[in-house]
Amino acid sequence: MKLILAIINKEDSTFVSQELTKAGYSVTKLATTGGFLMSGNITLIIGTEDEKVDDVIGIIGQHSHKRTEIVPSTAMYGIGVTTSVPMEVTVGGATVFVLPVERFEKL
Repeated sequence: MKLILAIINKEDSTFVSQELTKAGYSVTKLATTGGFLMSGNITLIIGTEDEKVDDVIGIIGQHSHKRTEIVPSTAMYGIGVTTSVPMEVTVGGATVFVLPVERFEKL
């Protein structure tokens, strides 16, 4: 058995979790915040059998889309002098961790 942690952009999370549920997977959603952009993400927790991991990752990958956004960034030009500079960054997609599960019980 494996535990899959998938960090997904909040814009993709509803559709990804719906598709996983349609495919028969149990999904737990946690609201999380990224450290770099401080933007909203969703972390999905999915427990599944070893042979189904690739299917889960395929569904996540199919419905998590990368896109670019313009975000404000602060640049420093000396002591006390700062300015806001727009910066283009890539957001979306998914970061997926697959962990072994030693024991699983539903109580």
